[in-house]
Amino acid sequence: MENSIPQHIVLFPDGKRRWGRGRGFQLLEGHKAGYAKLVDFVNWCRNKGVRVVTVFGFSTENWNRTKEEVSYLMKLLEMGLRTHIKDFASKDRGARVRVIGERKRLPESLQEAIHDVEEQTRNQDAMFLNLAISYGGRWDIVQAAQKVLQDGVVPQELTEERFASYLSTAGLPDPDLIIRSGGEIRFSNFLLWQAAYAELYFLEKHWPDFQEQDLDDALAEYARRQRRFGG
Repeated sequence: MENSIPQHIVLFPDGKRRWGRGRGFQLLEGHKAGYAKLVDFVNWCRNKGVRVVTVFGFSTENWNRTKEEVSYLMKLLEMGLRTHIKDFASKDRGARVRVIGERKRLPESLQEAIHDVEEQTRNQDAMFLNLAISYGGRWDIVQAAQKVLQDGVVPQELTEERFASYLSTAGLPDPDLIIRSGGEIRFSNFLLWQAAYAELYFLEKHWPDFQEQDLDDALAEYARRQRRFGG
């Protein structure tokens, strides 16, 4: 089928902490296992022809977790960006990486890592990888509205298309398929504007247990659906 592979997949990699607790591990081990699985997921998507992947890495609400956990996650994200920067920027499999979210809240060292990976991958177009760090859907809409006002856009000139150009995902297609692991069935303040017509796929499995077959099952379900875009 011509449209059987979604252009843009959004991932909620939920269940990392529960996965760790269920195995008697320390809380942070679930995050480490989850990040390793994320690298696999991106490669699986790339091999199947998916053009854009957006991953919910750290939400604005996650700042309310313990200082220990937040600090660990910041270091894990920084390490991951620096470790995989060569793979992201490789000529044959290169992905353009972009981080969306409130960067000013992030540690300076993580901001530097983000700048480095974005600069080194800015000319790649084999795939687009968005990492949502300190991101919230309501924040995204508010910051877009603020920019609209700053630019002096008059009401009669503001269309949906123009407003979307102020969002953090500007220039990319809206999500086609949202995959959420861990048994949760909700949006959790993520890509609220962009996901208006996305197909939703939920599974009980915790994120570190996610396998390529689970992605294949999600893609097969997506291919079976008739997208109506509100019609």
